[in-house]
Formats: sequence, C-alpha cells, structure tokens
Amino acid sequence: MKVKVKLFAMLDQYLPRGAVDNEAEIEIEDAATAEDVIAKLNLPQDLCHLVLVNGSYLEREDRSTRPLTPTDVLAIWPPIAGG
Repeated sequence: MKVKVKLFAMLDQYLPRGAVDNEAEIEIEDAATAEDVIAKLNLPQDLCHLVLVNGSYLEREDRSTRPLTPTDVLAIWPPIAGG
C-alpha cells in the first residue's frame, strides 16, 4: 500500500527521488507503522522528534504499534530550537 510522507527541515534530504514540496508517496507493507517508515527512509531516530499521523501527534510508544492505512499522511519534524 502507499502512504504520503512529509519530512520537514533537515529531514527532507531523506525523501526519495521525485519528492515535491517536502512530501512523497511511498510504498509500504500492509499494517506497517510509523517506525517501519522511519526505518525504510533511514531516518535517524534522534531526529524524529515530532511525528504526526493525519495531523494528530503520535506518542513515541505508539510509533511501533499503530498500523498505517492507505489514506494516512505521516509528517515528521526534527527537534526545533528558537525563541
């Protein structure tokens, strides 16, 4: 199945070729989780600070248990500093 993945800030470099505007549609296994996508894209775990599915925050412990569906949009941000 395919899901849409959006990577922000420095994470955009991990998107596959053909990504547009920080997002790409990628092929994943049925019942894959956010952790599976993070591993597939070789994202450093310490840079996956804020993970959202369809705009809702996904707790760290749910990243490996909540299966994604074909209509899901997975968005990931690195830690952000500023002020």
